[in-house]
Amino acid sequence: MLRWCRAVAMFLGLAVAGCAGNSLLVKGQLEQAQQQQMALARQNQELQTRIAALDEDNKRLQALVAQTQQRAELLEQQAALLREQLSSVTAQLARVQQEKEAAEQKSQALTASLQRQQPVTFTPNTSILTVLPQFQDPGIQVRRDGDVIRVSVPADRLFDGETAVIRPEGISLLTQIAAELARLYPKQRIAVEGHVDADAPHTYLWRNAMHLSTAWAIAVYEALLQQKILRPEQLFVVGHGNRYPIAPNTTDSGRKANRRIELVIYPETVS
Repeated sequence: MLRWCRAVAMFLGLAVAGCAGNSLLVKGQLEQAQQQQMALARQNQELQTRIAALDEDNKRLQALVAQTQQRAELLEQQAALLREQLSSVTAQLARVQQEKEAAEQKSQALTASLQRQQPVTFTPNTSILTVLPQFQDPGIQVRRDGDVIRVSVPADRLFDGETAVIRPEGISLLTQIAAELARLYPKQRIAVEGHVDADAPHTYLWRNAMHLSTAWAIAVYEALLQQKILRPEQLFVVGHGNRYPIAPNTTDSGRKANRRIELVIYPETVS
């Protein structure tokens, strides 16, 4: 009986010891699991932080790409506009060069024609000073100058800048002037004089002021011939350059006044 009691007591002791050991093992595993869970939580937080940072970087990159595309489109539009402007300027330069060559040819032809002409017999007629031409256009100035009459037309009413091509409204203006001169002076000699300011010319089209003023005078002379209102033998051309200003060349208004075409009516008549 005593042996049996000892055996039971030993068995119970072993059982209690086994339970205590299992409890410690479970507790250790639980603590390890908790530590792993905390480590995973930290890793997850770090990953979330990195993902958020990458999202921000991606947004910035997308915005930068959009801005770059917009700038590229804008630059392409500007390049297209510049190409169009370059094409237009090239065409204008070609046209102006043609006008320059045509004016030079006209000048040479007119000079040769004048040299071939026989001297004209003039008959003085001083009665022209008693009646002056009348024009409704306030831009046309009429004045006596000794024994001649000068009809002055601003160059900007006839030409664009320093070209020698008369605008349509300039042709209309010359028609009005020619009609009045033909009415009052059907036989008088009429000079077509070109005048420029002290600074002209401002472009490569003309070698000097004399060249520009002569080109203007020739253009008006040709227009008057085409109108067939004045007799061809009445007309002749003179380019004065900037030698005869009517206003100071120190102001814009003065230089503008000096750029002009003058139709000068002489007392002499042609037969």
